[in-house]
Amino acid sequence: MKAALAVWDGRVSPVFDVSREVLVLTFEDGLVSSRRNARVDAPTAALRADRLKDLGVETLICGALSEALHRELTSRGVRVIGFVAGKVDEVVAAFLAGRLRGAAFSMPGCCGQQHRFRGGCGGAGKRGNGRNRRGYR
Repeated sequence: MKAALAVWDGRVSPVFDVSREVLVLTFEDGLVSSRRNARVDAPTAALRADRLKDLGVETLICGALSEALHRELTSRGVRVIGFVAGKVDEVVAAFLAGRLRGAAFSMPGCCGQQHRFRGGCGGAGKRGNGRNRRGYR
């Protein structure tokens, strides 16, 4: 299996849409068998998703990303674990141990959830009243 982490300065990049580089990891028998950096900067969401698919990536671990890019990735069969924060080595270890989801690796303000596009943290789907965290509609 291959997974990619959007990286910047030794950490998960805060916004995948503007990330230029990913760390591509190949896993065998529950361990990282290879790792390499690859460029992913592309002018459109579709081309960025195509680049990851060309690299053989099955799972993307990243910080925030636009709904358009999320759609492009999932339509190509790439599993997205978004809104993740932390040091690359710690995130990889948590991913291997099945501990990546939850507050310890969530971006600040994300309530420990990794998918926010359909009423996530602070949205109408979470609170049920149609208001965001500040009470605005």
